[in-house]
Amino acid sequence: MYEDKVLVCKECNNEFVFTAGEQEFYAEKGFVNEPQRCKACRDKRKAAAKAPREMHDAVCAQCGKSCKVPFEPKEDRPVYCSECFAKIQEAEQAEETTEE
Repeated sequence: MYEDKVLVCKECNNEFVFTAGEQEFYAEKGFVNEPQRCKACRDKRKAAAKAPREMHDAVCAQCGKSCKVPFEPKEDRPVYCSECFAKIQEAEQAEETTEE
């Protein structure tokens, strides 16, 4: 029913294959237009649309190391570096497992 088609990306002008499987997927989803960009250009466009996370400086409440966190640290709540946070999560999960 569907056959692979060679299309030209409107961003980079490179050829890419619009596979029969992709065409079937587009039809199932009700998409009527063929893709205009290759996968690499689509991925690059998606990444550019995402706002970069604002990172904040903090000091780990457990080990005292400097770290960066994706939220504004509050004075009344402890902040942990990724290593200490992972250890705390593991300990909590192990505790939940032993309670069952």
